[in-house]
Amino acid sequence: MKSMFLGLATLLALVVSTPSITFAQYESKLVPGNQLPSAEVSMLNANGASTTLKAASKENGLLVMFSCNTCPFVIKNEATTKKTIEFATAHKVGMVIINSNQAKRNDEDSYQAMKKYAKEQGYTVPYLVDDASKLADQFGANHTPEIFLFNNKGMLVYKGAMNDNPSSPESAKKVYIEDAINALVAGKEIDPKTTKSIGCSIKRKA
Repeated sequence: MKSMFLGLATLLALVVSTPSITFAQYESKLVPGNQLPSAEVSMLNANGASTTLKAASKENGLLVMFSCNTCPFVIKNEATTKKTIEFATAHKVGMVIINSNQAKRNDEDSYQAMKKYAKEQGYTVPYLVDDASKLADQFGANHTPEIFLFNNKGMLVYKGAMNDNPSSPESAKKVYIEDAINALVAGKEIDPKTTKSIGCSIKRKA
């Protein structure tokens, strides 16, 4: 009996001490059917201009991606992100990339670092500063990368991962976001509407 309690205590200690921030999974506050929040709030773009989510929307809707400059999962999915930008653009879906890492705004996710990263990646969509992580809070977004697809009426129709293998995207068998956009444009039911996405935590300022 004593050994059993010791074993349980050791297991509990491991669970408590194991970091869960960096690669944690979260359920977002927004669920399919909810409306796009803060559609008319102006945000600073890495190109020096400002825009809103409403202005970034196109004929078939809007794709919002929470990302950053240095997360290992973001870096692993850089090619996937570029392909997603091209795919969304080709299907008349607007796209924005949001950096909500307020706690690192004076460091690797500073505005200057964002400008440099956007240029290196050749972003053709807005890369926006989420001041004080306000938009991430409204979305319930907690990690990077994490995506939210809205139709042309501003209704959330898909959220989660870009593909089924964010740790090794070159081995992915399902590209969820492309399937979702194809269904959206065709007026078909999106299935699945939600998936779990693995990524780094959004660094909110305490």
